[in-house]
Amino acid sequence: MADVIEIKVPDVGGVASIDVVEVLIKPGDTVALDQIIATLETDKASMDLPASAGGTVQQVHIKPGDKVAEGSLVATVLMEGAETTTPAKPEQPDQKPEVSAPKAQEQPAPVITPEPIKPATATPALAPITDQGSAISAHASPSVRLFARELGVDITQISAGNGRKGRILKQDVQSYVKRIISEGIPQGGAGIPSIPAVDFSQFGETETQKLSKIKRLTGQNLSRVWLNLPMVTYHEEADITEMEAFRVALNAEKTKVEVKITALMFIMKALVAAMKQFPSFNASLSADGENLILKKYINIGIAVDTPNGLVVPVLRNVDSKSINQLATELAEKSDKARLGKLMPADMQGGCLTISSLGGIGGTAFTPIVNAPEVAILGVTRAKMQPVWNGKEFIPRLMLPLDLTYDHRVIDGAEGARFMAFIKQNLSDIRRLLL
Repeated sequence: MADVIEIKVPDVGGVASIDVVEVLIKPGDTVALDQIIATLETDKASMDLPASAGGTVQQVHIKPGDKVAEGSLVATVLMEGAETTTPAKPEQPDQKPEVSAPKAQEQPAPVITPEPIKPATATPALAPITDQGSAISAHASPSVRLFARELGVDITQISAGNGRKGRILKQDVQSYVKRIISEGIPQGGAGIPSIPAVDFSQFGETETQKLSKIKRLTGQNLSRVWLNLPMVTYHEEADITEMEAFRVALNAEKTKVEVKITALMFIMKALVAAMKQFPSFNASLSADGENLILKKYINIGIAVDTPNGLVVPVLRNVDSKSINQLATELAEKSDKARLGKLMPADMQGGCLTISSLGGIGGTAFTPIVNAPEVAILGVTRAKMQPVWNGKEFIPRLMLPLDLTYDHRVIDGAEGARFMAFIKQNLSDIRRLLL
């Protein structure tokens, strides 16, 4: 004899509207008694709905996004030769759960009152995570939480999911794992602890502004570099008094429509000469850390500030181009960067990067290596300073330079020699002809 069993939403403590966030069955499926068939969510908790009878699913009456209440029909199940029984009352936990246990009800055959929704033991229901006075909910069903635990994922590290109301789905967990593998991002608990979230609105008025995609990607890359590279920054000053006089004279000869030459052009040329003299600066460490890949080309990346964030267009074959050619090319790529028209190919293939704050100010800073490059040169604003020449103090235009390098590839002595070579060439640009 086959009985048709109706599975309904039981007493959930008087909650009038419950969200259906996940349905785990479809017509034709075979379900067992107490098998989780759906996940429901109230404003306070996420709950698993167990099947009150085993059999073959005939029809499913709910779908994700629906709202249900006590007594709503969930599914009908065809149960072969089953007898109607009243489900046993669940054991009461030490602490009162968010969802109260339903009252036992007697129903005439063939309808069986479903078991109450109870807190799962293997897959606990959603509970707010409280830290430093702020409550943060990681919106995910118990089944997704179990899936995350099986993969060793701290689900609180997944900020938002692709489900309804930002709910975290299984594919979000899978995507997070793929990102960890590809980018080497450590999880809180397994690596560096994450910074706890704070509800800043408790201190005053706030406004949330979404980061641009460029800033999000740049932040991910810089975090990855900071965690993986042992970096050292070396600070130096170069006397560019004569170089600046030559630059001003060159620009005086140009017409108004011609691109002006900046100090950056000479810095690029001095950098090229230094990279040829010290090949380890024009290299990348292999992924396994066992080999150094030396490059036979010289491409220089120039960090450009744009309204959407920092981008690094790459100037190729800098060693074969003149000062004027470099000035024109950099002006074109800088304009494209600020208009958001750079293509991915325009930002690939760099050997070493220059980050210049000279147009803004500053005396020194610590630029972060643009991996897989092994070094980056920082530049701040030049200023006149009194310099002792052995007899007297004379005014000289001094340019602050900051070199950050990967200490796995470059040691301190080599870094110092590299900077001394750049300083020498900038102080007397005639040396670049040698």
